[in-house]
Amino acid sequence: MALALAACGGAVEEADSAEAAETGSEVPEEIVVDGPEVRIIAFGDSLFAGYNLAEHEGYPERLQRALRQEGINATVVDAGVSGDTSSGGLERIGFLLDQQPVKPDLFILELGGNDMLRGIQPAATRENFEGMLSELQSRGIPVLLMGMRSPPNYGPEYQQEFDGLYGELAGEYDAELVPFWLESIYQSPELFQSDRIHPTAEGIDRLVADTLDDVQAALPEQG
Repeated sequence: MALALAACGGAVEEADSAEAAETGSEVPEEIVVDGPEVRIIAFGDSLFAGYNLAEHEGYPERLQRALRQEGINATVVDAGVSGDTSSGGLERIGFLLDQQPVKPDLFILELGGNDMLRGIQPAATRENFEGMLSELQSRGIPVLLMGMRSPPNYGPEYQQEFDGLYGELAGEYDAELVPFWLESIYQSPELFQSDRIHPTAEGIDRLVADTLDDVQAALPEQG
């Protein structure tokens, strides 16, 4: 399960062109909630894009449903791009934010695993995250940072530097943090697809349940 700790890109060269496969699961009925809209951007890689899952089975879609079940009129924008690295995120974040009809109430930032899979040094990853977080901070957008961990086979020095950057950046940029957002599933191989990198639909449901409180806590209070 070493790669599951890095989980993000899967087949890095093929991920950008891979389309989400329909699994045959039934599309659930939409939950309608009254009240002001809470707009969330879920910005990440294939873990947010729902690699090899039906459209309604991805993390952003399932998170939206879970929040609405809690009585929150949430719209979660799926801004996941399979194969994306932190440098790719930095390149597209400004354009994405400029295209939003209203300023989002929360920005969930989930990147870094593909940097690890490509052997990018943590210092470069940190620099890209600093660029993204600075952009969000300048626009006054609250951030929830989804932390990752390096598997031990990358060596203790790399592991320490990579694992530490999420908490350090969260502190520097006043972002909320989930220290390791795959915590609830990474030791459960049955919750991963055959590549041992991407969660199954059941794995996504577990992740949503495990992080729902963190998302709710990161949302600003509604007037």
